Amino acid sequence: MTSGSVLVGPDVALPAGTVGASTTAMIAGIDGWIGADPLRRLVARFGGTWPAGDLADTLGFLDEFSARHWDFRGGRERPDAREPDLDAGTVELVRAAAAALGLVRPVAPVTSAYAHLVVLGGLAHACLRRVAYAAHLLRRGLRVTGEVAVLGSFRPLSDLEHRTLAAAGVPGCETEVDALDAAVRLAFGVTAPAQEDGVDAGHVHHSWSSRTYLPAALPPVRVLAAPSSEPQRRRAHTADTQRFWAGHVRLAPGDAVLLVTAPIYVPFQHCDALRTLAVPYRCGIDTVGVDPTLADLARLPEPTLSPGRYLQEIRSAIRSMRALHAVLTAG
Repeated sequence: MTSGSVLVGPDVALPAGTVGASTTAMIAGIDGWIGADPLRRLVARFGGTWPAGDLADTLGFLDEFSARHWDFRGGRERPDAREPDLDAGTVELVRAAAAALGLVRPVAPVTSAYAHLVVLGGLAHACLRRVAYAAHLLRRGLRVTGEVAVLGSFRPLSDLEHRTLAAAGVPGCETEVDALDAAVRLAFGVTAPAQEDGVDAGHVHHSWSSRTYLPAALPPVRVLAAPSSEPQRRRAHTADTQRFWAGHVRLAPGDAVLLVTAPIYVPFQHCDALRTLAVPYRCGIDTVGVDPTLADLARLPEPTLSPGRYLQEIRSAIRSMRALHAVLTAG
């Protein structure tokens, strides 16, 4: 990083994502994060008693407990989640736990070279910020030998997202992948893709698209929208796009992959990537959040992160670690 500030990492380490990380090491990482004092204190604050069982039992307890106490979405999109009414002491405890568990402070990539750089999509402001941050890393010397993959979906943008993009000078987008494509053109200084592919299946849950740009002196940048693995039930989610991209790029054992997201989503999306990419493809995963202090991101909108948002994403991390643990211990 070159922002001029020292970025302090989380107090509690995430499960190992290095190339060749063993099942034992990843399980130990889940155990360390799940059993950390900040999470235990949160559970106690919300009236829970820590279980006496093994890791699988603890993960099951935390999944159920967080569903009752920290799920403010109720199946809705993140912007539609309600905000809980918490007293000042609980707010302070939530924010301290979020920082200790790795949801607040950005950290630098662990190395200067990767096989691929993957930017995860999200709401409109996140599309702009994450793509701009990826371009920043590359222009500051990060080496990528394969491609930059910008992964999204055909999720329609909300009215608020349309206003956000218009205020940032990026009009004309209808879906998340449109916003990502516009962000790539803006951040990488490209105007038209060198290659396009895809299938319009008549429904967004079945369709996919791929556009590859060739920015000067930088690796290829692919903007990809994947089909859903459960098209009768839902749109494509992050795991769908990661698997779809891995098949397109022919992800190989030993490849080191850098994921870019927002700090609040790092624990959850890191463990999802371990499950969907590192385990089946035997690649390495390093997950970083956008550094909001960088001057070239200052003009892009940054949402206010509330205690309810942090609790919701601590729950997301718990569920992601439970799913990863199930894969690691299967068979």
